Amino acid sequence: MSQEVWPGRPFPLGVLWDGQGANFSLFSENAERVELCLFDAEDNETRIELNERTAFNWHCYLPGIGPGQRYGYRVHGPYAPEEGHRFNPSKLLIDPYAKSVEGPIRWSEGNVLPYVPSTEEADDADLEMDDEDDVLALPKSVVIDPRFDWQGDQPPNTPFHETVIYETHVKGFTMRHPGVREDLRGTYAGLASDEAIAYLKDLGITAVELLPVHHIADEAFLVEKNLTNYWGYSTIGYFAPHAPYAATGSRGDEVREFKGMVKALHRAGIEVILDVVYNHTAEGNHLGPMLSFKGVDNKSYYRLVPDDEHHYMDYTGTGNTLNVMHPSVLRLLMDSLRYWVTDCHVDGFRFDLASALARELYDVDRLSAFFDVIHQDPVLSQVKLIAEPWDVGPGGYQVGNFPVLWWEWNGIYRDTMRDFWRGEASAGEFTWRITGSSDLYQSDGRRPFASVNFVTAHDGFTLRDLVSYNEKHNEANLEDNHDGTDDNRSWNCGVEGETDDPEVLALRERQQRNFLATLLLSQGTPMLLGGDEIARTQHGNNNAWCQDNEISWYDWERGDVGERMLAFTRRLIVFRREHPVFRRRAFLTGEEHGSGLPDVWWFRPDGHKMTNRDWQTGGRVLGMFLNGEEIPTHTPRGERILDDSFLVLFNAHHEDITFALPTKRFGERWALEIDTADPDATVGETVVGARSEVVVTARSLVVLRRDED
Repeated sequence: MSQEVWPGRPFPLGVLWDGQGANFSLFSENAERVELCLFDAEDNETRIELNERTAFNWHCYLPGIGPGQRYGYRVHGPYAPEEGHRFNPSKLLIDPYAKSVEGPIRWSEGNVLPYVPSTEEADDADLEMDDEDDVLALPKSVVIDPRFDWQGDQPPNTPFHETVIYETHVKGFTMRHPGVREDLRGTYAGLASDEAIAYLKDLGITAVELLPVHHIADEAFLVEKNLTNYWGYSTIGYFAPHAPYAATGSRGDEVREFKGMVKALHRAGIEVILDVVYNHTAEGNHLGPMLSFKGVDNKSYYRLVPDDEHHYMDYTGTGNTLNVMHPSVLRLLMDSLRYWVTDCHVDGFRFDLASALARELYDVDRLSAFFDVIHQDPVLSQVKLIAEPWDVGPGGYQVGNFPVLWWEWNGIYRDTMRDFWRGEASAGEFTWRITGSSDLYQSDGRRPFASVNFVTAHDGFTLRDLVSYNEKHNEANLEDNHDGTDDNRSWNCGVEGETDDPEVLALRERQQRNFLATLLLSQGTPMLLGGDEIARTQHGNNNAWCQDNEISWYDWERGDVGERMLAFTRRLIVFRREHPVFRRRAFLTGEEHGSGLPDVWWFRPDGHKMTNRDWQTGGRVLGMFLNGEEIPTHTPRGERILDDSFLVLFNAHHEDITFALPTKRFGERWALEIDTADPDATVGETVVGARSEVVVTARSLVVLRRDED
């Protein structure tokens, strides 16, 4: 077909439709030529030479081109892997700025490797360039209509200290939900359905943290095994919502559906946080496929080994690491983040393997360019920023070391709580974690909510499996059970896997309540793994990244255990919301400032204060007094915050423990609020006096409220 071509503009990168035509712009510093490829309804290809190049951006404007137009790029330049260049115009490329990507990679339709395939897995197998066209195998980028009626949508802006995060998967959450219309299950529209939102709102969470929704590319070896990258940590489109999660279709429909989901969740007061993977892409190592970045400008987009540009620096365990030190790559990430906030109204991000983004050369640098740019950005500095504070490189475990605007997944909290409830953590370590990890976050000016506390997450056992399995059972992943961590810190309560033993089942249920109660009673930001509130199981699979099936999808036929767990979780979230003493904005100090009692006080089962020796030798049994009259922060109107005071009695021992309550100065009378050994006990009915004895069942906790009546 004949197409009129105008010079166009170098910015913005990607495609911008203005109602009359579309501007195309692609960054490539090292390319020699760039061709824009347009595809009609019959997949006929028209190539357009981009003759305009400004600031390394190749650009043109095409009158008459509009939404739904499919396109890609072919980029010419040297194919010299040993020099870091991998240009191959035989390979169609996805636009790194595409806002819609249509279709999966069709591995059987063409060779998406830029080199001639070999039956031998030699390290230098990529040196001979392949000239086979892969146009039939590659997904196409799509021009979109960005318009959307937000109807006055406003972000909930939930205060940090009031946030309760629910980590979930767009597809897995509704795929088996009987109340969600069948054609909407597993989609953005399904998550936005009345049934799904009513459930989340009733549960009481304030934010959903969605596993990756950026466009995903399944790895070839998974396709060969009839598996998929279900978790989605295999990004190939940083601006495009994954089209298979849309009920309405592709070619831009998925963008509108995603925005509709955000709008519906906001209407219910629920924030949307995206798990984003800016540390690596789906293109793998030097022997991996060529899908986008590798063919657009490999040397700019990826971290290459100094003095050996044939190979990639791999801080991620996936074969490559994005080169955030390059200004155009940094701009790509910032443009992507701003797009999701400004155009799609998301409320925050959780950054996968965030330490990889902080690396300037080899070391993790808290003041790297990536963080500097985010901190000065007027949009991104105001949203919720959560780091997974580790990568697989040397020195990559950086819990507690991220800058002041950042929250962190607190892996130390997870490990400590797991150890405590299986009887292997010290009392001192436990108290650091339950009080917000001030040893990690206080010195640099952060608050308790910087600690995103979790016991389980998508990566690892579910809560039910944590108390049911000592060993991983990942056979379904077809890797001979070699994948997944062996460091689970789990305890099966005496029997591996499923059992009919009523004592074991009762203990497992109690242990799940212990973890949930500890999580919701801890200072910091609680993150609940979706499905834990209904006792979801993956049957011992602790690495279900490739299981897009019933192993990962929520089973909404909850049964009696699931119903009891759901009711208990709802109650805990309400309890936390009603009592600001459990979600303080300032760290506890152990001191008093006017009430006559310290803000926190630790005691032994005999009711006396913990001594230095107790901290060194104790570990399974202790009590905590929380003073509701010693909250130093104020309401938005400047009013003093007052709350009830509480005693929390922890018993991780295998035998019942009798606690003597503290003296009258802490409180004359105490009423029962929570007992994980007896979740049906009537709240407030049991009232005991100072110095009374309270029996705390083996492996359980009890919460008592000071009774002023």
